[in-house]
Amino acid sequence: MDYNEIEIKMNKTISVLQENFSEIRAGRANPAILNKIKIDYYGVPTPINQVAGISVPEARLIVIQPWDASILKEIEKEILKSDIGINPNNDGKVIRLAFPELNEERRKEIVKEIRKTAEESKVAIRSIRRDGIDEAKAMQKESLITEDELRDAEDKIQKLTDKKIEEIDKILADKEKEIMSI
Repeated sequence: MDYNEIEIKMNKTISVLQENFSEIRAGRANPAILNKIKIDYYGVPTPINQVAGISVPEARLIVIQPWDASILKEIEKEILKSDIGINPNNDGKVIRLAFPELNEERRKEIVKEIRKTAEESKVAIRSIRRDGIDEAKAMQKESLITEDELRDAEDKIQKLTDKKIEEIDKILADKEKEIMSI
């Protein structure tokens, strides 16, 4: 029984959750929200951070300065098409993204979204647990392991699952606190 493989899959699930949470804007400017936006640069879909300098001069402002001024309009168009909910301000040289102050209602919506995302991650973890236990049962059926080894495997997988679910709960609590305290 390979527990490392199960743990690796669970860790990947948690890292995807953390990546998703880093892209959620919490009133502060975070360049990570631009990670999924790609522009058509000479026929190749290219991430914005590979064609422009991105800086955060103030807590609620991102400045995008393309190295090639001809792609300014393309960047602006892709930001508008994305669902980050911020209108870009193009002055002909740079694009500014000003993040509005979050109101209480919007914060509660964001918390609801992140709880849903965290729950999806927990479901994925439980699915990995189920697959691992099914694999152990199949091995026991083929007489590769004994019933005692099967019970041990189930216990180890369950303990690992509990640990990872706790980790998700902590990540969720930290993100909720961050969103509600801004």
